[in-house]
Amino acid sequence: MRIKELFHPLPGNRYLEVTTHIDDISKLLSDMLQQVGGYLSIALYANEAKLQEIEAKIQHLSDTKTLFKAMPREYDTILLKDIFADFEDKEGMLLLAYRSLANAGYIVILEKKDSIDVKSVLKLLEEFEFRAPNEIDIVEGYDLIIAKKMHMWGNGL
Repeated sequence: MRIKELFHPLPGNRYLEVTTHIDDISKLLSDMLQQVGGYLSIALYANEAKLQEIEAKIQHLSDTKTLFKAMPREYDTILLKDIFADFEDKEGMLLLAYRSLANAGYIVILEKKDSIDVKSVLKLLEEFEFRAPNEIDIVEGYDLIIAKKMHMWGNGL
């Protein structure tokens, strides 16, 4: 799976996956983090979900009007997977993600091809003080965008 090349968890890293489903990517992240003593949390926006056996703390959310819960600087990486296009409060989600990321943390947006306007999402990330937003073509059938929260830039937190 080529997406594995994107993630390089360090010992104790904390990742948050915000998604509508748990799949092979969730399992991959869980396994990678376990190997380095880190952990995966999942904010799951689904009424019914086929739960794979993975090591993760799961926060169940009923609809895309509700923001996930997270503490300031709690995560090293936040993955928004198959949720960004449908989420009603994109700005609220990005602001919460910014606050929830540790300094120099990454936000990754993974959406099915053509479900988002990549150029407008890149611009939106810049507006919310994420730096160096880039589109990366490594997952067939998906648009993948990555950006970084930089210490002492923008929103300051």
